[in-house]
Amino acid sequence: MDIFKIESPFLKEAGEISRFTSRFFKEASKPNQEWEVFLNQCFWVGYKTLTLVGITAFIIGLVLTIQSRPTLLEFGAESLLPAMVSVSLVREISPVIVALICAGKIGSGMGAELGSMRVTEQIDAMEVSGTNPFKYLVVTRVWATTLMVPVLSSVGNAVSLYGGYLGVNIRGHVSWNLYWFQVFDALSFGDVLPSLIKTFFFGFAIGIVGCYKGYNSQKGTEGVGRSATTAVIVASLLVFILDLIAVQVTDLLGLT
Repeated sequence: MDIFKIESPFLKEAGEISRFTSRFFKEASKPNQEWEVFLNQCFWVGYKTLTLVGITAFIIGLVLTIQSRPTLLEFGAESLLPAMVSVSLVREISPVIVALICAGKIGSGMGAELGSMRVTEQIDAMEVSGTNPFKYLVVTRVWATTLMVPVLSSVGNAVSLYGGYLGVNIRGHVSWNLYWFQVFDALSFGDVLPSLIKTFFFGFAIGIVGCYKGYNSQKGTEGVGRSATTAVIVASLLVFILDLIAVQVTDLLGLT
């Protein structure tokens, strides 16, 4: 058997996504971008997801603080609770949780929306009418997720730290000024910047995967559902992979 004729679904999918990504950069570099559609997508991606991100981040900060207190109390290090929680939330927990929320809500939404347009031949109609559907539908959505996920992550950091403040004061008492002094004293440049940079890659991956799955959807309504589901799975997996890469890079650069 010729090993070069063996088809791997994984490698085939990876190649198709890579080609889809290269087409995105090609179309994004052309002039006459759809700015109105881009701003509309920023509204739907950012504002419409803000409440979900805020509630989740608040609960994460509150629960992490409450769960961490007994362990620190055993070692007599309860005073380190604000510093430990702030570093954990800003560096890792909040960006990843926000990215997973966006992968579930935004990725599946894009996969279902573009998939519906594909199976109802709306994308084909745009091509016939002379409109560039890739630039109109894909480029705007990918740029919107790339820019809005870092914004949502920053909001998630702030809200989760506020949840941590309430968690600290449930069984103890730390003043507002002292809590935030300890938080900002514990955080450094190497904590905040890598955390912010990797969220741009999270957003880009979520947008690319969601648009790719929807834009290439097939087999009617069943294909639309499959596109939405696989978009969430692949985007979530890419978030973890990119996070692992980011941790290794920051470690090599000495920012950990």
